[in-house]
Amino acid sequence: MLAAAVWVTEAQARVNDLPGGPAVNQLNFHPPATRIAEEQHWLHWFMLAICAAIFVVVFGIMFYSIAKHRKSVGHKAQELPEPIWVELGWTIVPLLIVIGMALPATKVIVAQKDTSNSDLTIKVVGMQWKWGYEYLKGEGEGIQFLSTLDSQHRVMSDSGKVAPTDDYLLKVDNPLVVPVGKKVRIITTANDVIHAWMVPAFGVKQDAIPGFVRDTWFRAEKIGDFYGQCAELCGKEHAYMPIHVKVVSQEEYSKWVAEQKKAMAAKADDPNKEWTLAELKARGEQVYAANCAACHQANGKGAGPIKPLDGSAIVTDADHAKMLTVLLNGAGNGAMPAWKQLSDV
Repeated sequence: MLAAAVWVTEAQARVNDLPGGPAVNQLNFHPPATRIAEEQHWLHWFMLAICAAIFVVVFGIMFYSIAKHRKSVGHKAQELPEPIWVELGWTIVPLLIVIGMALPATKVIVAQKDTSNSDLTIKVVGMQWKWGYEYLKGEGEGIQFLSTLDSQHRVMSDSGKVAPTDDYLLKVDNPLVVPVGKKVRIITTANDVIHAWMVPAFGVKQDAIPGFVRDTWFRAEKIGDFYGQCAELCGKEHAYMPIHVKVVSQEEYSKWVAEQKKAMAAKADDPNKEWTLAELKARGEQVYAANCAACHQANGKGAGPIKPLDGSAIVTDADHAKMLTVLLNGAGNGAMPAWKQLSDV
């Protein structure tokens, strides 16, 4: 027990608070980066203060009564009818307290649900075990990509040799980029099981449910990097579904959009192009890194319960139809998602 405590203390000393993410020895909420999150913080402390005051008053009276009017000091209870004002007090005072707590809470909840008049609309698709982002409306419309845990962090986790890093298991290959001061509507759904898109600094947590569409919104008021995680247990790789939102200035955002559009145009396939074997290998390496390496690793050795691809029967089998069937239809009851949109290139 002592050794474990020493190890934890040493580990904490090697890392620092992550701006926009969790802090070492954190007890309170994340520092708010949106107005909604600020109101949630205020509401939290407001409710806590009321509950603390009720606790002090009720238990103070109770302990005073126990000490002052106990039988051992000769006190004898009086048999008196309870006055009507006491009955009214027991009813009206709690009612006023509940109303006083409900009104500001309702105001915040209503504001959380108002996704109208957004500047950007982004679809977020949860899948085992990564996030898909697609910009549906506003500047950047048409941009889409997958966001998965950084491969080096996965290697560290699987090996047990974790280097001191402030963003451990929170670093991704492709962060979600949004402009500061703009209202961003997030539409959530999922491909397989229930996930939840949560960024504490934004005061946002929205379930992503297969076959259903939910929405939420945020307006970041600070430039920086903000982190979250999937907040619904979604399978054995649940711990490896981080969220990274990068909030930039409008100028930087426009520049990023232009770069993404240019990259998408460059990737657009010429239907008449004849691909060489070297080009297909390079293209396959990129596709594998973006869609497969999170589970199977870049070297194909697998990770945790994921069996190695390298040297496996399905890879070495001369009948490639078996491997293609798994790729297109998935396997393991959804553990490996179906990829029906896979093409020859």
